[in-house]
Amino acid sequence: MKKLSLTAKILIGIILGLIVGVVLNLYFPNVFKPLNEYLFDPASQLFIKAIKMIVVPLVFFSLASGAAGIADPKKLGRIGVKTIVLYLFTTAVAITFALILANVIQPGVGTDIAKSAEKPEIEKAPSVMDTLVNIVPENPVQAMANADMLQIIFFALLFGIGMALLKDKVVRVREFIDQGNEIMLKLVTIIMATAPYAAFALMARAVGEAGIDLIGSMAWYMVTLLLALLIHMLVTYSTLLTVLAKYNPVKFFKSMGRAMEVAFTTSSSAATLPVTMDVVEKDFKVPKSISSFVLPLGATINMDGTAIMQGVAAIFISQLYGIPLGLEQQLMIILTATLASVGTAAVPGAGLIMLTLVLQTVGLPVEGIAIVLGVDRLLDMSRTATNITGDACVAVIVAKGEKGKEEEETTTAA
Repeated sequence: MKKLSLTAKILIGIILGLIVGVVLNLYFPNVFKPLNEYLFDPASQLFIKAIKMIVVPLVFFSLASGAAGIADPKKLGRIGVKTIVLYLFTTAVAITFALILANVIQPGVGTDIAKSAEKPEIEKAPSVMDTLVNIVPENPVQAMANADMLQIIFFALLFGIGMALLKDKVVRVREFIDQGNEIMLKLVTIIMATAPYAAFALMARAVGEAGIDLIGSMAWYMVTLLLALLIHMLVTYSTLLTVLAKYNPVKFFKSMGRAMEVAFTTSSSAATLPVTMDVVEKDFKVPKSISSFVLPLGATINMDGTAIMQGVAAIFISQLYGIPLGLEQQLMIILTATLASVGTAAVPGAGLIMLTLVLQTVGLPVEGIAIVLGVDRLLDMSRTATNITGDACVAVIVAKGEKGKEEEETTTAA
């Protein structure tokens, strides 16, 4: 027999945890308490702590390594600037759609997973100006120790740019950062290997405590996220293709079907990259000189689907815990998730770990990831399909712009 994939194992863990949680909640509430205290809760806490353990070094190494490549003067020409601006713009729009839908649909309202006395208190959100000023850390080491994510992001990006500007003078440092990033990615894989068992414990604990109401909230969470992904693809990408590239969106999505199928299956932008490049070059006639830069860069920094998940999940968790998020805190989610997309690895499960960053930034309990994990693997496949579609969209737009620029220069020269 073939070994079960990680996705299949996680699904089995989710289903078993769901069944156990419902049975214990409805028929054996007295049995649930000791089981939760000595089995479900410890297993859940260990998984959450493992995620917390790697999130700071993962963010630093991943962003520093990515920034060093992006800030390469040879790449940061006209094409580079266009590409990065478009990627960051689409990510910001994506998470904005996510927040709007989550606030309208309110998937977490009606289910309370914590008693009032247990709800964490969060301080009043700082002003936008204070937030911008505090992005620059006085002490980067202290920022890492305190897990001040925006400060860590800023320092990591600046560190990567510094490496790029110094070029061959810091080859060993660059190698250390790249190897550190590889180690972090390996740790992500190792931690995610325990996800089936964590999914069982997390689901059993959550449903055992909250009851069957939580199942309905999770269903609404899935609907909200999938709807946000669909709207972003149909509205944002279609509009950009029509306005900036003069390309038929229907033809675009039809041609992208093959790449989207691979993305849905693998849940990895990096694994789908060869297929995406083949579609973009053959079907959309994008020159290899552009696709070979835009698409690998997109697999690194363009995570629209992941940003949507982080936005919907943050609002969902805030509603479950009864912690309202004001406008300034939601603007912080947009800023943090957009910047975090640069450091999200193109491998399955990395987006969930980066969600920790967003939750900590706005003062939401990281334990809320326990609820999201239950259905995340199913949604991860859809997010990846959105991510690679966004990469291809930007490649088509950049290619169209460069073609127009070349024609303009030729006309001027003549």
